[in-house]
Amino acid sequence: MRQDAVRGHLDGLLLAVLEPGPLHGYAIITAVQERSGGALELRTGTIYPALNRLERLGLLSSSWQSSGERRRRCYELTDAGRHTLAGERTAWSEFTTAIGSVLNPAAPPGFAT
Repeated sequence: MRQDAVRGHLDGLLLAVLEPGPLHGYAIITAVQERSGGALELRTGTIYPALNRLERLGLLSSSWQSSGERRRRCYELTDAGRHTLAGERTAWSEFTTAIGSVLNPAAPPGFAT
């Protein structure tokens, strides 16, 4: 899938994969890839600036966690992030309905197929 297809939907994707609980950056990338069946591959140069921006907006919080000798920054949704995710889902549903109506129009009423 083209990388620009994600543009405008990145925030919603990140918030959605963090809904079940905290994840570190690489786990977020992996979750998006797995949940999309491999169609979406986010790059670290895309994801980390977005995570930092979402944290500055108060939609995510983060903390450092250790795994063996490795320290990782883990991100989780805030209440504001959960509220924003609900809005992203509503907007996505409205968007896909509108695009679907154009790409796959139903037959006009009274039109025999």
